[in-house]
Amino acid sequence: MGEDSSPISVILVSSGSRGNKLLFRYPFQRHRRQQGEQTSKPRSPYALHSTPEGTEDQDGDSRFSDAILATILATKSDMCGRKFELKIDNVRFVGHPTLLQQPLGFQVSKLDPSPKREMPTMILFNVVFALRANADPSVIGCVHTLSRRLAVVLQHEERRCQYLTREAKLMLAIQDEVSAMSDGDGSQSPFHHILPKCKLASDLKQAFDRPYHALLLLDEEKALLGQLPVDCSPALVRVIKTTSAMKNLQQLAQDADLALLQVFQLAAHLVYWGKAIIIYPLCENNFYMLSPDADICVYSPLAERFSRRFPGNNLLSVLSKFSLPTSLSQFKNPLAPPMQEAQLVQMVIWMLQHRLLTQLHTYVCLLAPPSEPEALCRAEEDRMLPARVGGRSLSTPNALSFGSPTSSDDMTLTSPSMDNSSAEIPPGGDSPLGKRMTENLLASLTEHEREAIQNIPAAQNPDDLRMLAKLLHYFRGNHHLEEIMYNENMRRSVLLTLIDKFRSVLVVRHHEDPVISVFQTPSV
Repeated sequence: MGEDSSPISVILVSSGSRGNKLLFRYPFQRHRRQQGEQTSKPRSPYALHSTPEGTEDQDGDSRFSDAILATILATKSDMCGRKFELKIDNVRFVGHPTLLQQPLGFQVSKLDPSPKREMPTMILFNVVFALRANADPSVIGCVHTLSRRLAVVLQHEERRCQYLTREAKLMLAIQDEVSAMSDGDGSQSPFHHILPKCKLASDLKQAFDRPYHALLLLDEEKALLGQLPVDCSPALVRVIKTTSAMKNLQQLAQDADLALLQVFQLAAHLVYWGKAIIIYPLCENNFYMLSPDADICVYSPLAERFSRRFPGNNLLSVLSKFSLPTSLSQFKNPLAPPMQEAQLVQMVIWMLQHRLLTQLHTYVCLLAPPSEPEALCRAEEDRMLPARVGGRSLSTPNALSFGSPTSSDDMTLTSPSMDNSSAEIPPGGDSPLGKRMTENLLASLTEHEREAIQNIPAAQNPDDLRMLAKLLHYFRGNHHLEEIMYNENMRRSVLLTLIDKFRSVLVVRHHEDPVISVFQTPSV
């Protein structure tokens, strides 16, 4: 992610009979002395992007103590169940406070009407992500969705087996223990000790990381290894030798036999020094288009380098194939030898390394057809206006084309989605509980949108309608297919089938992802 889009931290707070508590935060707060040392370091002259003066470092929320964060982030009960967003200076806190259905610390017995004090109870909790104040609205929306999903899971597990209460007690016990050992001087971070001992803490850390991007080296492996100092970290060498444009960071960590956090740190180091960029893993479904900043001069040095790298191929001829958004699957020829496809992959990687191509993602928007009076009025307006470019309108369902919606997900290239995943809605979509859940999810739509959806034949299938309702919050044009597949553990064929069934109210569009578009700017 870009500097303005990367989350600063994830924070778990609670409120109960013993007041507001900050249970966990990640990354851990650094000491002011260390922060001062880091800010005094000169910035790399090889960095791709400069940091404006006055911008705080990654721990922009470190000036807030744990007690202050617990106070401002543990909201009142009447604010639970809705989006929480708080901006303080250049930090924006986003979460979804959730109320736990537990007694407030008193219990009245039928035999003894006098109130009795119970064990300390948790009234509410909030999983909060700290962002830059100027974060993109799409990033804020994604972070809130993640916070809400975490809240739903934790609320369910708390009701089932008091999971959150047990984990909270463990976190607070470790905090008290570390505080007693350090005599209150703050030399040790209790969260450092909580992470290996608390399952919830490690899950929050994993949610903060979300490692489904890939690392693309900008130099050849041999050349990059030759630039490393003799005493460099062996882990860095292992990452360079293992990285691939077709592996996400989680797969890279597994293949390199390294901790995921260490891979993040090494990847950030390579990006900082201008030796790598962040992309989405290559797969057949990826759409690419000629970058607006591409050097397409016939006698450019890049054209000569391309010809030397791929003899018999012309750079401009290859780039012309990407003048319109093109998926890699369109180049697949079952009669061609395997070497031809392997060469195409290497060409795409080379063009990405030199910022000649831009990846486009598929976004879905819910757009109900206009009512009959509106349609007649629009038709009259269209008759009075010149013909539209291409003769198509986004609201025309026939303009959508997905190919075969039931095509296989088996691909020669690695897909960024989970290979063995499936997002089949569990049976019982026509049960009273399933119908009530679907109605609650559709309640956020306008009456016109609900009516348009109900008129679609696929809406008569309870499971299809429930799946659509479950994914509606993704169909506002802010989440691309790869993100939906990752978040919902879905196969691409399942998602495309659903979109095809409801194509009369769903419109697709293609554009780049603003989160990683910062890496497409050519270096100066």
